[in-house]
Amino acid sequence: MPQIKHIAIATNDAEKTAKFYSEVFGLREVAKLESENAKGYMLSDGNVNMAILDFQNDAVAGERGKDWEGIHHIGFEVENLEDIERRLASAGSNPMDDVNHALHAGMGGPRTQNVETKYSGPNGEMIDVSGTGWVGTRGLD
Repeated sequence: MPQIKHIAIATNDAEKTAKFYSEVFGLREVAKLESENAKGYMLSDGNVNMAILDFQNDAVAGERGKDWEGIHHIGFEVENLEDIERRLASAGSNPMDDVNHALHAGMGGPRTQNVETKYSGPNGEMIDVSGTGWVGTRGLD
């Protein structure tokens, strides 16, 4: 079965975005990009590649109209939820309280949902942080 192995985030500040994901989630830089098409970084957790891209021309960036649909959120399963929450706060990332409230996520009590708490990323992307993971991430049996 195909596996998710790549996520790309378009940004106007590739260095800031790569620093955020490296410092908060421990992703490692595996490549740096410098071309006429895009500048940025390839980060990895050893399983999934995350491209942080500052596109340099419209042709490679593709159509970007007001109705463009891109990445909605990225989910990270973490070993120590409280540590990651502190690191997110230090990086200036805040919980998305309105969304968390609507989902009853991150509101205390047993943590059995797929998502614990939603936070904002440096480019407005939504980040799920979970201590319990998601269905289907431990095999399919």
